[in-house]
Formats: sequence, structure tokens, C-alpha cells
Amino acid sequence: MIRDLFESERSAVPLADGAVLLPGFALPFEEELLAGVAAVTAAAPFRHMTTPGGFRMSVAMTNCGNAGWITDRRGYRYDAADPETGSDWPAMPAAFGALATRAAAAEGCAGFVPDACLINRYEPGARLTLHQDRNERDYDAPIVSVSLGLSATFLFGGSERTDKARRIPLTHGDVVVWGGPARLAFHGVAPLKDGTHPLVGRARINLTFRKAL
Repeated sequence: MIRDLFESERSAVPLADGAVLLPGFALPFEEELLAGVAAVTAAAPFRHMTTPGGFRMSVAMTNCGNAGWITDRRGYRYDAADPETGSDWPAMPAAFGALATRAAAAEGCAGFVPDACLINRYEPGARLTLHQDRNERDYDAPIVSVSLGLSATFLFGGSERTDKARRIPLTHGDVVVWGGPARLAFHGVAPLKDGTHPLVGRARINLTFRKAL
């Protein structure tokens, strides 16, 4: 059943100037989102990428859309092709783009149309260190992040790595949007605690929508 989207919008939680948490905003789309993840990963399976420093990332990743974010010894970047197959990344499912556009509008960023979606799969113990999303060509567009599956602790800091990061609990269906003054905020995810989600299992899936090109 499709729930009232505006119920989640009314409970929006400001995180910073330009950043907001939309609790449960993605719940009306959960079936379409999970089906989309299954379709994308059938064509471009999750993989553990390597950082330029040679470290294997604990988070498994894949992409869909016109470009995909990748990391290897050559650095961080977007590429239209999956480096493991040489083929274009899978097309972005319609439900993905629709949700990202609605969530961005709820934060005040009307007209956001993502061209890239990074899909992260966290298993217990996986984490993402504080970082900025700086590989996009235009910082005017926001970042839209959707949480599915196990709960996680989102770390949201300031414009400097040394700024103290807030610890924000995220549950299945929560969406975080940050843009404007918060667009280059440092952010990350604390080590995922063990558990089992009835739809996702022993994992957390994170969809991160960007305007990359």
C-alpha cells in the first residue's frame, strides 16, 4: 500500500543548514527499490573496490545510471562503464529517480534529477570513514541517501575533517538529503552492528543519488 508521502515530510529533522533527515520517506517505495537493487546487481554484482592506497573497502559496491563511482589504484572517479565487464552500468530504475527527486524537493532542492546512483552493501562490521563527495562536476545539486535494511549510525560533520560529527541513527526507509552550505560536509557510517532485517537480511543497503556529470 502506498502511504502518504507528506506524513514523512512533516516529521523532517534538520541536521544542518542545507541538510535534513526524512524519517521513513522511502517506505512507500520499499518494494520497488529492493526489486531495483536486485535487477541492478544481477547485471553488475556487488564488489569490494580498492582505494588508491591499496586498501580493500569493507563496503561492497555497485552502480546504476549514466555513470558509476569507482575507486582503484588510479584514484576516485566516475566512469560510464563497469570496469569488471567493460559494459555500461545498468540503467537507473524509474523508482530510484522518482524517490530521489521527491526527497530533494522536500529539502527545498526542486528539479533534482540524478544521473548516478552508488549502491552500497554493508554487512556487520563494515564502515565508511569520514569523507566528502567531491568527484561530481557540479556541487549545486544535493546528495540524496536512502537507507534500507539494518539500522546504522550515520556520521555527519562539517566542512573540515576535524569538525565534530553528529551520530544520527538511521533505520529502514530513512532518507538524508544534503546540499547548499552542507553539500561538502564530511560524512560516514560507523561499523554496522549485527542483526537481521526481515526484507534485506543480515545487511544494510544504501542508495546514494548524485548529479555526477
